[in-house]
Amino acid sequence: MTTTPRTPTTTVPVSEEPTAGPPSRLYRLLGPDRAPTLSPVPGTLGGHRRSRIYGRLDCPGAARAIARGGYVTHRVFFADEETAIAAGYRPCAVCLRERYPCAVCLRERYLRWKTSQVASAAAG
Repeated sequence: MTTTPRTPTTTVPVSEEPTAGPPSRLYRLLGPDRAPTLSPVPGTLGGHRRSRIYGRLDCPGAARAIARGGYVTHRVFFADEETAIAAGYRPCAVCLRERYPCAVCLRERYLRWKTSQVASAAAG
């Protein structure tokens, strides 16, 4: 049995007044400053708040984590990849494999630089 990833279900009705058509919905997306924003358009990418990873909504890795439970409470959604990166999230190694090595390399370079800065401050 395969589990399909859930679409963003955090919705807020725009108006409490009954309307003739279907109710308008707003989706809670994370902005570049990591603050939640409401959007009439659902997010195109999902992420995990604690591990700061973003990926496609149909990611098999995220689907497995959701099936195990616990993941959903830390799930966030982004409008686009630029917003996810600006919010400090890195690409998923499962569904965004082509973007993942670059993100890891940049993180490692940053950590080496930071370690050298701390070492030189302690020595000097």
